[in-house]
Amino acid sequence: MLQSFYKKNSIEAGIDEAGRGCYAGSVFAAAVILPIDFFHPLLNDSKQLKEKERNILRPIIEKESICYAVQAVNHIEIDKINILQATYKAMHLCVAALKIKPNLLLIDGNRFKPHAKITHQCIVKGDGKYASIAAASILAKTYRDEEMKKLHQQFPHYDWLNNKGYGTLKHRIAIEEFGLCTYHRKSFNILPNQLSIFT
Repeated sequence: MLQSFYKKNSIEAGIDEAGRGCYAGSVFAAAVILPIDFFHPLLNDSKQLKEKERNILRPIIEKESICYAVQAVNHIEIDKINILQATYKAMHLCVAALKIKPNLLLIDGNRFKPHAKITHQCIVKGDGKYASIAAASILAKTYRDEEMKKLHQQFPHYDWLNNKGYGTLKHRIAIEEFGLCTYHRKSFNILPNQLSIFT
């Protein structure tokens, strides 16, 4: 069962990202502050849920959270500052966008760049341990999936509708055949030398 808080009597924001390992598109992050008594039987790490379940939970989280924020850093910025720094930036933007300032950030994972002098705690596999991080993982994932579905309409041969930009076999084969498009992360070195880039 997910824990409701890390430290009692603190305003905690759970933070998670989606799309860090993708070949294309933005990296998204979400920050969520939940009521201490929030509970939903489906709530879990977004990776453990079906798409239908995530889509059920998203409006519930948005409605019942004390506040939340979702932010993205696009492929151009990722290529400029690298994916790790882009992930931190997306997380920082989320914190800044929260209507209520938290005094503790619960970060999914083992690394974080301190922000705005707010105390933080990194928690490995935190999206499967704390409700606020699980909620953040669901928002980040669903918002990113929406973006990739829209981009799929422009470049359907990469199958982003299904792989959401991850390096599946079908995606890699399409890259070999068509090269990279404007939304691919060029800094990821996923393009064989002989292939061309098109927009």
